[in-house]
Amino acid sequence: MNLKTVNSVYFLGIGGIGMSALARYFNFEGKTVAGYDRTPSPLTDRLSEEGISIHYTDSVDLIPSDIDLIVYTPAIPSEQEEFKFLKKSSIPMLKRSEVLGEISKDYYTIAIAGTHGKTTITSMVAQILKHNGVAVNAFIGGIANNFNSNLLLSKNAEVMVVEADEFDRSFLTLHPDMAIISSMDADHLDIYSTADYLKKSFFMFSGQIKGDGWLISQSRLDIAPEFSGKSVSYSATDDADYCASNLSIDDGRTVFDLQNKASKIARISLQLPGNHNIENAIAASVAALKFGLSAKQVADGLRQYLGVRRRFEFLIHTDKLVMIDDYAHHPTEIRACLQAVRSLFPNKKVTGVFQPHLFSRTRDFMDDFAQSLSQLDELLLLDIYPAREKPIAGVSSAALLEKVRIENKQLCKKDELVNCIDTKNIEVLIMMGAGDIDRILQTVKSKLS
Repeated sequence: MNLKTVNSVYFLGIGGIGMSALARYFNFEGKTVAGYDRTPSPLTDRLSEEGISIHYTDSVDLIPSDIDLIVYTPAIPSEQEEFKFLKKSSIPMLKRSEVLGEISKDYYTIAIAGTHGKTTITSMVAQILKHNGVAVNAFIGGIANNFNSNLLLSKNAEVMVVEADEFDRSFLTLHPDMAIISSMDADHLDIYSTADYLKKSFFMFSGQIKGDGWLISQSRLDIAPEFSGKSVSYSATDDADYCASNLSIDDGRTVFDLQNKASKIARISLQLPGNHNIENAIAASVAALKFGLSAKQVADGLRQYLGVRRRFEFLIHTDKLVMIDDYAHHPTEIRACLQAVRSLFPNKKVTGVFQPHLFSRTRDFMDDFAQSLSQLDELLLLDIYPAREKPIAGVSSAALLEKVRIENKQLCKKDELVNCIDTKNIEVLIMMGAGDIDRILQTVKSKLS
């Protein structure tokens, strides 16, 4: 549909990280925006502060009468009363991803896909472009610290940077001018059934890049042979078109040369630790270079990059005590997170708090989760956060804990976590998960401070 003719938009699930960015975009464009969400949050508080009307009771009586477009998230249950009522109406109803696809048609679009790393890379690309004076809009799947927002808006923007989410095949609504694919590890098997089908969807996504566009892919993915257009590969460690060399740590920052096959092209200084973040920075750098920026402009932009909230975010950082928050919710992400922790604090005891996300993901990767969590010195395991799912027989945090191969491990209820932590000798505490673990971060921080 033609979004330019839309005057009022109603959001079902307006408080989600992607939905709230869309709501703010339409509000910025002068549309009347309203929405429903299950509970208030810092995101909905900010929307309300910007003049967006939000209610938290599932009632058809609270739906505005003059709606031109309904945007909904797949996380909305089909039995939700407002959803059922609006589904029967004649008002156009689009998923969040479909609306993003429509918006992107008006911009030169750089889309970042992958089962890991896409939020960090998206925010990096946006930061590099903005730092160098490019008028850019960016839709980010987290709160970027450089912008204190999940949305970057610029007047007269001609470029759009967007996180291309594989969940529910959302990224197939996009036809980007340039795309990054960072990873294709098995995930969302409740949607895709098999890892092969997930990979095929990524191949389909790459096939939607415009004819004169670029595919930038991690070198191990072997996706380029499936792609007939222009492509380059990148890696932190392996042979690739773009890679890192001369790695060092300087005053707490990761420093490396960004190198292509022919020559060294930039000296990158990054405040984030870990090989995975070196790789994220290389991917973002290549996108900016292909867009037309110089190596110096790329290095200058990344030097000022401040990271994303809940992506290896230090909440306490003293000689005696460290507390880190991370969104890691997949075994690969946990391994990368803990590798970064060990690189920074090799002689410290590392205690981890992990909240599994989804019964299906816990079931599908039970052994992999156990292996990743066994890298900790001590584990406090919370109950599974169900999100949109019903419990699955035999799938529980207790079953996962039994498989973890360390001695210092225990189950802990979320509302008892502070008391659990109080009994421990904490040196480095890493809080991990994608559910609602973030709601207790400040309580834990206050207890430790």
